[in-house]
Amino acid sequence: MHSQITTTRRQTLSMLGAGGAALALNACQPRLAATPATSADAFLEGVAWKLLELQPEGATSLGVDTGIHAGLRRELGDRSGAGQAKLAAALKSALRGVNGFALDGLEPATRTSLAVVKSAFSTALDGFALPYGDVAVGGWRNTPYTVIQNVGAYLDTPRFLDSDHPVRDAADAEAYLSRLAQFPAQLEGETARIAAARRMGTIPPAILLDKTIRQLGIALADAQSGGDLVGSLVKRTASIPGDWDRRARAIATGPVAKALERQLAEITAQRALAKDADGSTPGLWARPHGDEWYAWALRASTTTRRSPDEVHALGMASLQELHGRMDPILRKLGFTSGTVGERMTALGKDPRLKFSNDDKGRAEIIALMQDKIAFIRTKLPLAFRTLVKGNLEIRRLPPAEEAGAPGAYGGAGSKDGSIPGKIWLNLGDTDRHSRYSLPTLAFHEGIPGHVWQGEYANQLPLIRSILAFNAYSEGWALYAETLGDELGAYDGDPVGQLGYLQSIAFRACRMVVDTGLHAKRWSRDKAITWFSETNGSGLAEVTPEVDRYCSWPGQACGYKMGHSEILAQRERAKAALGAGYDLRDFDQAVVEGGNVPLDVLGDNITRYIAGKSGS
Repeated sequence: MHSQITTTRRQTLSMLGAGGAALALNACQPRLAATPATSADAFLEGVAWKLLELQPEGATSLGVDTGIHAGLRRELGDRSGAGQAKLAAALKSALRGVNGFALDGLEPATRTSLAVVKSAFSTALDGFALPYGDVAVGGWRNTPYTVIQNVGAYLDTPRFLDSDHPVRDAADAEAYLSRLAQFPAQLEGETARIAAARRMGTIPPAILLDKTIRQLGIALADAQSGGDLVGSLVKRTASIPGDWDRRARAIATGPVAKALERQLAEITAQRALAKDADGSTPGLWARPHGDEWYAWALRASTTTRRSPDEVHALGMASLQELHGRMDPILRKLGFTSGTVGERMTALGKDPRLKFSNDDKGRAEIIALMQDKIAFIRTKLPLAFRTLVKGNLEIRRLPPAEEAGAPGAYGGAGSKDGSIPGKIWLNLGDTDRHSRYSLPTLAFHEGIPGHVWQGEYANQLPLIRSILAFNAYSEGWALYAETLGDELGAYDGDPVGQLGYLQSIAFRACRMVVDTGLHAKRWSRDKAITWFSETNGSGLAEVTPEVDRYCSWPGQACGYKMGHSEILAQRERAKAALGAGYDLRDFDQAVVEGGNVPLDVLGDNITRYIAGKSGS
């Protein structure tokens, strides 16, 4: 994450928390005369469709905006304050319906789906009770800042229109124009919300505002010239008769540009009020209701009730264990002096492990990622009983987003496979990547990570394809890195092994830094310096990471929390099943159980153990 942005499945989840029209769920309340499983499953299907009516972009990304739902392809979600309020009221209605079902007699899969909805909606409603920010309903992108360097319609919607909105015929082109015409309203709704937050005294950190101003300026210049908003449609309608250029250009250079101007003016006004240009107070503790907001964000992101102090300590303990594994490898390579971080920094300076910061280097990065994906595909039968396709593209992140985005992110495509999953690479500065860090990144974002797991989720009922939990999503992706190591990706490659271990340690550092910023009052400089020196990560990689934690509080803590829990559940299964344990069965139970809170994951593994042991 992160980070977080084409409308991959991960963005679908974040969009569901960005506001919308009312969920008219009364018609979906439980019908007591029906059989329990039938009424529960039908209710959940209705909830799913109402969520997608709120955020029609999600229906397009999942490839389900067809048939009677084809009208969703013409719509964008409502990101205004009124939309947020309506969504919160609708979730309350849906939650009453969930609580109306007796679990006795329901199939395990249905009980899991009800537990998932209850957890996601209850947590989201607690977030909506906070006075500002965006809430991801069963997703990962919770943020106190509705528009910032890596959050906002100014990023999401143009990328979504170009990447996920199909243009196969005139009807799709008309739908594109319809959505483009609604884009200004999305922007205006967000601008009103950030202005309201400003009046409460909630001003984002100055460094984040500086990045946002630069990126909004790029978006505005693009719209004023027509740019990609027009070019994407024109390119894809070359063989479709119609006055597409003129019509799209009128919208982009007119209403869209004016809405972007107003949003940029509001962000600029906030920058004039920011008092922390030195980066001394980047954490939520320095904002109104900040401690309350962070406590909720940490709970939402980890699906636990661990305190900031506990999470901080867990990160430090994990880091110590991982550095203990890295030390002997470094010594064998001749790096014997200094801390593990210092020695990894020295290793990272080896020019043989770097890429040139030009198009040649960018092409090499993509080629190396593709090679590692091809390798791991051959090993997957050793780790899974049933294989999905792994429908995947590797693409460069749009340059306009690179300054505010992480090194990479990825997610599955549509349920029907018509839209492939994607790994988006931030290639603005190739120093963010090294030859020893890319393999594990490919496994994390692509296969068997986010893209792979998302394809299993896409086989589940619609509500389960929509709702997800940060600790599971990122925990699985980190576990995918572990599978890469266990399946032989680094056999005979000690430098690659170090890259893998450094990647896991990176996530332990995230727990320390995130809690440091938001609960322990670390400055931005302290967070960057500690992270870089402790993990041996380059400043080009660490600096935007730290800024990301400022805008997505808590999210960075879900990775190692989820990874540790999956490994703990695996050890539990090994101990319970003995000779009857098989990695393929365990992995299958985790991915086929779907994206769940960590306590529900434990329930799923309990059922798997019982099924294998015959108890």
